[in-house]
Amino acid sequence: MVDSRRGSGREATGFCRRSFMKVMAASVIVGLTPKRVLAGTYQLMQRGKERALALYNPHTGESLKAVYWAEGGYVPGVLNEVNYLLRDYRAGEIKPISLRLLDTLYGMNHHLESDGPFHIISGYRTPKTNALLRKRSKAVANKSLHMEGKAVDIRLPGCELKALRRAAMEMQMGGVGYYPKSCFVHVDVGDVRYW
Repeated sequence: MVDSRRGSGREATGFCRRSFMKVMAASVIVGLTPKRVLAGTYQLMQRGKERALALYNPHTGESLKAVYWAEGGYVPGVLNEVNYLLRDYRAGEIKPISLRLLDTLYGMNHHLESDGPFHIISGYRTPKTNALLRKRSKAVANKSLHMEGKAVDIRLPGCELKALRRAAMEMQMGGVGYYPKSCFVHVDVGDVRYW
């Protein structure tokens, strides 16, 4: 019995040391891990939670506040509503919006501790609309990710534009453009880059 107690004591002590070492190692790794990985980790940690977004299109007056991810998957009916709200309202054309882009917006809301509606300045654009906007402004990219449903120009009432930009940059999920004169932030899920 004495031997088994010692063995149990050693095992318990060893377990505590191992647990402590694992926690310490994880802390060091988290401290050194790029934010992009942390953003991905955040999304993985949130798998069990519902994800909701609030969106408002000032061009059409349409709004949506809905859970777009629940019970382990995306909600098709809500995704259709999101695609419609972010459509090219000039041409009346709809394209599926990137799920990664929606998750980026969700992460930004979480980071900003906001559930307010993102005002959608520009969502999906047809090539024709993109060409039209490009004639008006050199800031519009020729091969814009808006044409793929992978970009959105937004503002968030009650949130300073700089804070919105910072939240998007900290997600490190793609490109972030800052347009203070036009009062919006561009967010896309292409390569990580800032302008």
